Amino acid sequence: MAAAQGRLSDGAGGMDDAKGTEEEARHKGSHHGSGGSGGSTAPPAFAAAVEALRAARLRPQIEVEATRAPQRLAPHAYALEAAVVDGDEDLADGRLVLLHDPAGHDAWHGTFRLVTLVRAELEPEMAADPLLPDVCWSWLTGALQARGLTYGEPSGTVTRASSHYFGGLSARPSASQIEIRASWTPREGLGGVPDTAAHLASWCDLLAQVAGLPPAAPGDASVVTLPQRRGPQSR
Repeated sequence: MAAAQGRLSDGAGGMDDAKGTEEEARHKGSHHGSGGSGGSTAPPAFAAAVEALRAARLRPQIEVEATRAPQRLAPHAYALEAAVVDGDEDLADGRLVLLHDPAGHDAWHGTFRLVTLVRAELEPEMAADPLLPDVCWSWLTGALQARGLTYGEPSGTVTRASSHYFGGLSARPSASQIEIRASWTPREGLGGVPDTAAHLASWCDLLAQVAGLPPAAPGDASVVTLPQRRGPQSR
């Protein structure tokens, strides 16, 4: 799986590439192991939230697997990477991280935080659309709202990038990529546990939209797909 490997930082409640944030320094050395901390030493609320992620059933075009969680962002973290797959080719990929601080976090306004990175390649004409960043952000918020999820403190960036090749690489066609980095605080339910399975499903809805797949629920007018995305990329 060629899932997104960009560096995740939750900083002051948002998504950025800053190194050595105060948040990281505060929790340095408190992160638990590979793949996250969902074992016997984790708080019950976090363990339940992680188990819900593991048990979630998702649309078959999306391959999801656990990966090493980023360090120093919170006392407890669990991470997943995913790819939207068409045969042996990836249409889009991403990473979703669940953070938990039992003591609470002022910037989050809660004890849980979800952080994501999603990316896909686009046709240059689509990437040049000045409205594209606003549309991509609306895909994220719309995916959460479509499943009736309550959340707070959303923060993020939408980035367009173009690559042009020269010299020995001049035979390669130009490429354009969209990247969505975001974080939000899920509402905590019974026992202080957020509905992480529903948030994961919403995140997969976002991945599907970025990849240009039709919506899982036909007739949902809130779902917009990319009609001019670049063809599938070799895995």
